[in-house]
Amino acid sequence: MGDLKKIKVVIAMSGGVDSSVAAFLLKEMGYDVIGMMLRLWSEKNNDANRCCTPDSIDNARRIADDLDIPFYVLDYQSEFKRLVVDYFIKTYSRNLTPNPCLVCNKMIRFGGLLDEAINLGAHYLATGHYAIIRNDSDKKRLFKGLDPLKDQSYVLYKLDQYQLSHVLFPLGKMTKKEVRSIAEKAGLPVFNRPDSQDLCFIGDENYSQFLQRYAPRSFIPGEITDSSGNCLGRHKGLPAYTIGQRKGLGVSSSHPLYVIGLDEDNNRLVVGGKQERECFELLADQCHFLSGKAPVEKTGITVKTRYTAKESRASLSPAGDDQMLVRFDEPVMDVTPGQSVVFYQEDEVLGGGIIQRHN
Repeated sequence: MGDLKKIKVVIAMSGGVDSSVAAFLLKEMGYDVIGMMLRLWSEKNNDANRCCTPDSIDNARRIADDLDIPFYVLDYQSEFKRLVVDYFIKTYSRNLTPNPCLVCNKMIRFGGLLDEAINLGAHYLATGHYAIIRNDSDKKRLFKGLDPLKDQSYVLYKLDQYQLSHVLFPLGKMTKKEVRSIAEKAGLPVFNRPDSQDLCFIGDENYSQFLQRYAPRSFIPGEITDSSGNCLGRHKGLPAYTIGQRKGLGVSSSHPLYVIGLDEDNNRLVVGGKQERECFELLADQCHFLSGKAPVEKTGITVKTRYTAKESRASLSPAGDDQMLVRFDEPVMDVTPGQSVVFYQEDEVLGGGIIQRHN
């Protein structure tokens, strides 16, 4: 690639160990590195978004100073609220269970921030994601990160060829243990900082409490029924529940009951036994394939129906414009409308879509 000192890279910094090590590695390789951090929306002015707390900003600035790279904080509060938080609220209000991190990656991190990097004259935006990009003639291909416990390819399936051609993932071929070791040896003070697990814009509360403030009209009490329509109790509003939930249902039974459906038309919460949680096929829409072209038919693949789910063997077939029918080789538990299903061929990400219905 020639003289790396002439290649400008913007590193998305969070003040955590992953992005800090990514910045360190890029600087060690000789790139012209610039650190950037986004200030994202939080509900209260004095309660910072988890991704950009004052402590996180201070950590990122300190790391940038130690690495002798420029550091900038960009205000993306309004964009984040409009594109990510409002999407989360509207989707939950429709009794679906979204993953706002995928929208954030597509629209904010690899959308707005990538544009900022390109406008600054950078050729690449780098992040601390655990995933691998490989070249295949004129196409870019996305693969799982080496560390199976940290692989983040699931939340990157919406990326397109343009984005992939301007993105670097320096940590893709490393384990988390190796990353922390590099940070400690390099004297980065964040080497033992814990990972953040919760949604960045929701504080120390559950989703239901947050949604009750922003979509109170969605919380209409109604019946809890079994799959035959027999009333077993009352629910406090469908957005307060999710598929597979067992605790907090407020109904008694001789066997464990789980949420198996949210009947929006009748405002009913449908519960059932363990076997009724099984799914044999699903319909996904808004499907996106990283190659830019949907397959006519695909067998022998694996899919993930949520970020933390195990992969399941399945086949794909077209079902309409931007829609795919996914048939599982073996039944899958707790498939949830609104979540993303991501398609894999061994370690390669083929694409994914939003789960609409299942049976």
